[in-house]
Order: sequence, then structure tokens, then C-alpha cells
Amino acid sequence: METLNYLQWLVRETPTTWWNDSADPDEIRQALAHGATGVTTNPVLTSRTLRGRPEIWADALRLVSKDLPAERRAEELMSHVVRRAAEMLLPQYESTKGRWGYVCGQVNPAHAGDRETMMAMARRFHAWAPNIAVKLPVTAAALDVLEDCAAEGITVTATVSFTVPQVLAVAERYQRGLERARKAGKGTGRCFPVLMVGRLDDYLREVAHDRKAKVEESDIRQAGLAVAKRSHALFKQRGYEAVLLPAALRGIYHMTELAGAEMVMSTAPNIQAQLLAPGVSREKRIEKPIAADVIRRLETISEFVRAYEPNGMTPEEFITFGPTQRTLSSFCDAGWSLIEGIKLA
Repeated sequence: METLNYLQWLVRETPTTWWNDSADPDEIRQALAHGATGVTTNPVLTSRTLRGRPEIWADALRLVSKDLPAERRAEELMSHVVRRAAEMLLPQYESTKGRWGYVCGQVNPAHAGDRETMMAMARRFHAWAPNIAVKLPVTAAALDVLEDCAAEGITVTATVSFTVPQVLAVAERYQRGLERARKAGKGTGRCFPVLMVGRLDDYLREVAHDRKAKVEESDIRQAGLAVAKRSHALFKQRGYEAVLLPAALRGIYHMTELAGAEMVMSTAPNIQAQLLAPGVSREKRIEKPIAADVIRRLETISEFVRAYEPNGMTPEEFITFGPTQRTLSSFCDAGWSLIEGIKLA
């Protein structure tokens, strides 16, 4: 009888699945052996493999023209990373008839408010391979792009997202796009709204310290989980077709406490290694609520309320939310800009 590790158990025995949070081909290969059903890339992860392992990207460094503008050079370099991952996942994509086997390719985070540029990039990325999930930030502008992508059959991962109102807005706009596609008789793509649970916790921890809020570290560690559990319940209640994608996990608790949900968990290699160790509890815990007293303490922080309440923010406020600005800056400064600066062969 086959003995399943925790990650394989999750995929085979629960509705929860997981994607590899790394653009490195060797790490992708290892993750696939343990049951991964997709790959998350972003500008930081792409920069990390291009700069850290130039020997495996020699062809890309040689083929991309030095004469291209910096932004297009970065896009071309990223296309090599994403397309290699897409090729590795293509058998899974084909065998599941498009349900799984996706690889994320993220638009330039510097254009988070530019509808026309993001739409043009989305169409280019979609043409790279049939199993590309175009990554858009959850801003008001990108929600318009997301709906148009859904109407054109382009699969989207909605990233730079931390809150209940953001994922609800994504799910609603995806449904609108699906309706447009179906009325036009077009094929439809999938949609994966991200919840960066660890990045929300990181932000709230700083806010709590600054304001001397009466919350414990154990409360902060449950903030992102509270948002994910509430989002999951609302998605089930409303029958959304989008599938939630928790990311930025800070420990195995972010995964084990959501096990049993119809979700995709974006999981970095260091978290995968911990989950493969013996003794990880195999229990479906998605329906276990966050304790009421924890929620009450967290609600003394106004930013948690904005993240937790379904109407906590309007789409026009998404781009100004603290974690949004921090993450966009990180993706630009520690990701896309570094790819632009790579010396070509």
C-alpha cells in the first residue's frame, strides 16, 4: 500500500491542492514529484533564478536582444522562465483538461493603475502557452482588465491581494467576464484570487506595535487565517467559480489550518520541506473558526477591519492599502527592476 506524504495526502484526500512557489526548474521538478498542481512565479522569484543560476538560462541571456527597451527585455527574459515551467506542467494541464497545470506570469507591477498596458501584457503572456495564468494586481484598474481577460478566455491569477473585499471583487468581476464569454460562445479560462495571508500578518504586526494595540502575537498570526476562512465561507455561500489561492505562507500552520477547503495553496520550498517532515497533523480544519475573542482583539486595529469586513474597502481604495503599496514596491525594486538590469550575453 502506497504511503502518502502530507502534500500528496492533501491533493488526493481533500479538495485542497497546492502550487510550487518558486521559478527554479529543479525546485519545480521536486514539487511535482510531491503532488504540486501548478507553479507560482512573480518578478522576485523570476529575478532570483535568472540572477542566481545564470548557467541554466544561458539560452535566454543569449537570445534576448540588447536593443530592446529595458521593460521589454525584462518581459522577454521572464517569458523564458515562465514558458519553461509551462512546458513542465503541460502534461498535467492536458490530462486534467485545463483544471490544473498552470504557471503564473505576472505583468509589470509598475503598471498597477494602467488598464491599457496591463491588458496588452495579458494578451501577450496568454500567447506564450495554453497553461499560463496571467497575474494581475487587485486594483480598480486591474479589475477592469480581469473582467476583459475572463471574457476573452484568459486564465488569471489576481495577486497583490490580502483582504475579503478584494477577493470578493475579483470573484464578481470574473463572473461578469464568464457571462460575457459564454454569451459570445467563447471558451473560458480560470480565475485564482490570491490572499497573501503572511503579508497581511506582517503589516498588522507593525501597525499593532506602532499603536500599542492590545493584541498578542498569537492573535496577529491568525489574522490572515481569519480573512481566508471568512473568504472561503463567502465563496461557498455565493457559489463563485473562482478558486481562492492563499499565498505568502509564514509557517505550516497557514496550510494546515486551511486544509479541507477548495483552495490552492502557494507553497515555497522551505514550507514544503517542513510539511514533508513526519508528524504533521492530517486533519481538515477549514471549518474550525478563529476564536471570537481573537477576532474581537484584532478588530481594535482598523486595518484588520478593512481587511476582514466584506465592505471594508471599495475597489478605488485597494491601491492605497498599506500591504498593496509595500508589495508593489517589493515586486518592482526586488524583482522587475533587477530583471531589467541583467546583463545579456
